[in-house]
Amino acid sequence: LKGYENINDEILSLKKEELKLKEKLYNDFDKQLKDINKTFKEKEELWKNQQEILLYKDKELKLKSKSYDIENKKNKVLRGEASLRVKPYIEEYNKSLKESIKIQKELEALEERIVNLKKEKEEREKNFEILRNRKDIELPKLKIKEDLSKLGDNIRVVKIDDIDMNLCCGVHMKNTLDLRVIKIKKFEKYKKATRIEFLCGTKAIEEMLKRENYLNKICKLLSSKEEDAYKSIENLNNKLNEVNKENRRLEEIISNYEVKEMIESAEKINNMNVIVKVYENKTMNYMNKIANKIIEKENNIGLFALKNDDRLNLLFACSKNLEKMDMNILLKDSIKLIDGKGGGSKVLAQGGGKNNSNLDSLFDYVKIKIKSN
Repeated sequence: LKGYENINDEILSLKKEELKLKEKLYNDFDKQLKDINKTFKEKEELWKNQQEILLYKDKELKLKSKSYDIENKKNKVLRGEASLRVKPYIEEYNKSLKESIKIQKELEALEERIVNLKKEKEEREKNFEILRNRKDIELPKLKIKEDLSKLGDNIRVVKIDDIDMNLCCGVHMKNTLDLRVIKIKKFEKYKKATRIEFLCGTKAIEEMLKRENYLNKICKLLSSKEEDAYKSIENLNNKLNEVNKENRRLEEIISNYEVKEMIESAEKINNMNVIVKVYENKTMNYMNKIANKIIEKENNIGLFALKNDDRLNLLFACSKNLEKMDMNILLKDSIKLIDGKGGGSKVLAQGGGKNNSNLDSLFDYVKIKIKSN
């Protein structure tokens, strides 16, 4: 029996140890299970993070694709319709514009000289007859208003065939050879008669030599003969018209691109796009064109200035939907800062003043006024 009891005690101790081992195993298993759950949650969170990263990467790719498309469109605009780049022409545009205006003026002057020189070569002087002490002249035809008795006994009458007959009103000459040559400069209708401007003698010869010299210089400049000079000028004029046409086309492309860029980078004030731009070496027509393009779209305000040495020209414009804005009042109120004057309508006003370094202050003042509205 004692042996049996010892065996039972040993069995009980073994069972206790077994229970302890099972409990330990259970605790270890439970711990491992918790660790697994924790790892799983971490992996799940990591997977979510990875999914978010993938989403962000997808968005990034879409944005890059959109940016690439925008860049392509921008490049297409820069290249123009003929796949030319606009940027290299921007600097050349201002030069070519000035040169085209200068060439236009020179061409107009050259054309006038050529026409006058051609007329001079085709003109033929008519001889005139001097009649002295003629008593058979019909006085009513001479349209004399003064009393002939005041003129003395001898009256000099000049008659040119059946074209004209007048009392002498110029210098007397002993012989018509003293005239040497008569150069008719121009003639024009005057009342019911024709008024003629002419030179004679030395002055006429000097005038003709001067014009001949001009013609020779023109022909040398054009590398052409006298009879081809007009045609050469006409060709130059055609080329100038083509250059001006191309300049207008490029100006239109540049202005569209410039307007888009201005609107995108405009300062936002009370849900309005406020665009401020200062120009140099531009014309008021160009500035007006930019302003009109900007106010075609809603919620836009354009504040423009054109510097010209010591003068400033201002142009304020706003979209028609901005009914509370009044460009006329804004301009008249702010232009005092540059000692200027101006005016206009609610949507567009312009004026001028002195370039007295107050332009930045003027624009800041206008922005404050816009905010207050």
